[in-house]
Amino acid sequence: MSQELYNYEPEAGVDLPQVVIERDRMRERAAKESSNGSSGIPRRHFLKLTGIAGGGLVLAFSLGGGSSAKAAKTICGPVADGGFQPNSYIQIKPDGTIILMAYSPEAGQGVKTFLPMIMAEELEVAWEDVTIVQSGISQEKYGRQVAGGSGATPWAWNPIREAGAAARTMLVAAAAKKWKVAESKCTAEAGYVKGPGKKKLSYGELAEAAAALPVPGKDSLKLKDRKDYKILGKFTTGVDNQAIVTGAPLFGHDIKLEGMLYAVFVKCPSFRGVPKEANLGAVKKKPGVVDAFIVKGQGGPRQVSPGVAIVAKSTFEAFEAERALKVKWDKSEASKDSWTEYKKQAKELTSKPCEEMENSGDFDAAQSSAKKVVESYYSYPYVSHAQMEPENCTAWLRDGVLEMWIPSQAPQGIPGQVAAIAGIDPSKVKLHQLRIGGGFGRKLINDFVCEAAAVAKNVDGPVQLVWTRETDMAHDHYRVGGFHNLTGCIDNKGKFSGLRDRTVIYTDPSDSRGRPGAGGAVRASAVQCPEIPNVRFEGAKVHSMVPTGWWRAPGACSLAWVFQSFIHEMAEAAGRDHVEFLLEQMGEPRWMGNKSSNAFNTERAIGVIKAAAKKGDWGKKMPKGQGRGLSFYFSHKGYFAMIAEVTVKGTNVKVDRVVSVGDVGMLLNPAGGNNQVEGSIIDAMSVMANQEITFEVGAVQEENFGGYPLLRMSAMPKIEVHWLTTDYDPTGLGEPAFPPVTAAITNAIFDASGERIRTMPISKDGFRIV
Repeated sequence: MSQELYNYEPEAGVDLPQVVIERDRMRERAAKESSNGSSGIPRRHFLKLTGIAGGGLVLAFSLGGGSSAKAAKTICGPVADGGFQPNSYIQIKPDGTIILMAYSPEAGQGVKTFLPMIMAEELEVAWEDVTIVQSGISQEKYGRQVAGGSGATPWAWNPIREAGAAARTMLVAAAAKKWKVAESKCTAEAGYVKGPGKKKLSYGELAEAAAALPVPGKDSLKLKDRKDYKILGKFTTGVDNQAIVTGAPLFGHDIKLEGMLYAVFVKCPSFRGVPKEANLGAVKKKPGVVDAFIVKGQGGPRQVSPGVAIVAKSTFEAFEAERALKVKWDKSEASKDSWTEYKKQAKELTSKPCEEMENSGDFDAAQSSAKKVVESYYSYPYVSHAQMEPENCTAWLRDGVLEMWIPSQAPQGIPGQVAAIAGIDPSKVKLHQLRIGGGFGRKLINDFVCEAAAVAKNVDGPVQLVWTRETDMAHDHYRVGGFHNLTGCIDNKGKFSGLRDRTVIYTDPSDSRGRPGAGGAVRASAVQCPEIPNVRFEGAKVHSMVPTGWWRAPGACSLAWVFQSFIHEMAEAAGRDHVEFLLEQMGEPRWMGNKSSNAFNTERAIGVIKAAAKKGDWGKKMPKGQGRGLSFYFSHKGYFAMIAEVTVKGTNVKVDRVVSVGDVGMLLNPAGGNNQVEGSIIDAMSVMANQEITFEVGAVQEENFGGYPLLRMSAMPKIEVHWLTTDYDPTGLGEPAFPPVTAAITNAIFDASGERIRTMPISKDGFRIV
C-alpha cells in the first residue's frame, strides 16, 4: 500500500466538538515553537507562580488555552477565598494540605485518578497525602476539557509532569536557601525536603518561601526517570470508588435543590418533525404538573429540536403526564429514512463502480493476474450508546445568570450554546461539572443541556431535565451503520496482492459540504496492512437524516471487524497461517507517515501480535467444536491484539477465553488500564451479540432494552490482560482495546464451525452468545 495513504492521524474525521479550533491553534503554536528550536507549549503558557492569601504555594499552569495577557491574569489571579481556579494546579498550604485539581471530565475512563497521579509523581508526594478536587470549566483557565478521543493522557502528559517538577524544584530551592546550602545537597521525598545533617522540612513549612522564588525555566527542569517512579505504574484504585459504592452524590440525578422541579422533553418520533399542536390543557391538569409548553427549537438536533416540555413536581408525575400527552406532528420535512431500504440500496450501489476515494497501485491488474479472488459483503447496523445514565441536566435561570449542573463530556462549548437560548451573555453562564454515568461519546453532544436551558427559561426556580430510557434510545446520536463490498486478490506466491472496497457513505442533506456522519469516514489506512501493493477505495454517498455521533472508538469500532475478518478470509484463501499472514502485511518495522505517536508503527503492531499469539496459545490444537481466532488493530494511538477461544454447539456460541495484549507506552495505572480492556471486551461482545438500531419512516423501532438486549453475566469469558511496556509516551485507554474484539471472536467461530459471519449482530446470521 502506498506510503502516502498512511500520512494520517487515526482520529481523522472524528474531531470532537468545540475542540477543533483549540487543537488547530495548539498545532500552530507548536509548529512556531519547533521552528524556533524548542518544543511543547510556549513558556508564557507554561508556569505562573504567586502567593495566596493566608500563605502557601499555588502553582498554576495553562494546558493550551488563553494566550492573551488577560487570560494569563485570569489563570493566575486570586479569587475571593484566597485560593485559585487554574486549569490544573498544585496548591500547598502552610498546614501541609496538598490539593491537586482534576480538570478533565470523568466518564469512567479513570482520568480523575491517573492525571493527578502524574502530578503527584513529579511533585514527589505520597498518593495518600493528596486531595483531588474536580475543577471548574473554563477554556481560558484550563485549556482543553474534553472526555473523548482517548486524548486526555497523551495531551497532558508532558505539561503536567513539567508543572509537578517545577513545584518540586522550587520547594527544594526554598529549603536550600533557608539552610544556606547548595540545592544539589537537598532532595525531595514524600512531601519533605531533606538536607545535610538530617535536616528536614515539610512542603507546608516551605510553601511560603517557595512562593517568593522565581519560576524555574522549563529547560532547567529534571523530570524523574521511570525507574524511580513510586506512584505511576502502581495499581491504584479510583479516587471516587468509595463514594460510588456508598451512593454518594456524584452524578446528575443526584442533584437536589430546594424547590426543584422536574421536566421531560418530548420530540417527534421521526427525526426533525415539528409539533403543530398538543393537548397542553389536559396535560396541565395531571397531578403534579406545573406547566407544559411547545418549544420551537433552536440550532437543530445537536442543540434544541422542536418539541414539547412538561414540568412537574416529581419525575414520576412528569413521566405520567408524558403518557397523557397527544401531539400532532408536522412530518412534511421530517426524516423518511428506512433501514430496510438502506440495505437494499447498499446492495445495489456497491455492486457496481462507485466514486473513487483513494487509489494506490493497479487493482485491476492485480485482479486479472490473481491466482485467487475473494469477494465478500459485510454489513453492520446503527447502534445506540445505551449508557447507564440517560441524559439529564439541572438548570436555574435567575437574576440574569444561568447556573447548570452538567454530566457533559464536552463542557466548554456549552456557555456559547445555552446563552443564545436563554438570551444572556455567555459570561453569565455558570457550570458545575459532574461525574458522568457513562457516555461513550454520547455526551460529547450537548443537546440535552440545551434543552434544559430552553426549559429553565420558562420556569421560576431550578429544574432538572430527565430523559427516559425510551427517549434516550429514540433520540440518540448513533454509531453509523455500514456496508462493504470487498474484493481481495491472492497472487501465485500466496501473497495479498490487491484489495478493493466499495462502500456507502451516509451524509446529512443539510450539510452543504457532504461530509459523512461521525465515524462514517472510510479510508484505506483503516485496513492497516501497508504491504498490500494495490488498493482502491470507492464510495457512494447517500443522504440520511438519522443523527450520528461519536461512539466508542469512532470508525475503528466497526471497520476493525470488517477488515480484520477479511484478512482472515484472505489467509484462508491463501492456505496460510493467520498470524504469519497478518505479520507479513506489516512488512519491516517502521513508521508509516510522520514519525510520531499519531502515526502507525509496524514494529509496535508486530510486537503485540506476536505476544498475543504466544500468550493465547496460537497453534495449539483445539478439540472439535472449539476454535481460536486472532485480531489486531491500532486505534487512538494504542496497539492491541487479541486471541479469542470459543465453543460452538449448533448455533450457540460460548466465548471461553479472550487474551488481550496492548502497547500504550507506559501503563500509568494497571487498575484503570485493566478495567478499560475488560470493559471494552464486555461491551464489544454485547454489541456483536444482539444490538442494532433500526428505523422506518425516520423513527427508531427499538424502544428499550427489551428490543436492544445486553448480555448477561453468565456469557462473560475468562479475560487475560497483558501489557507490553515500551518507551513511548502513554496514551489513552478508553477506546483502543475495543476495535479488535469482535473479529477475534468471529474468526474463532469460523475456526470452530467453518461458518463465516459477515453480518452484525451475529444473531442475524443465526448465532447466539450463551
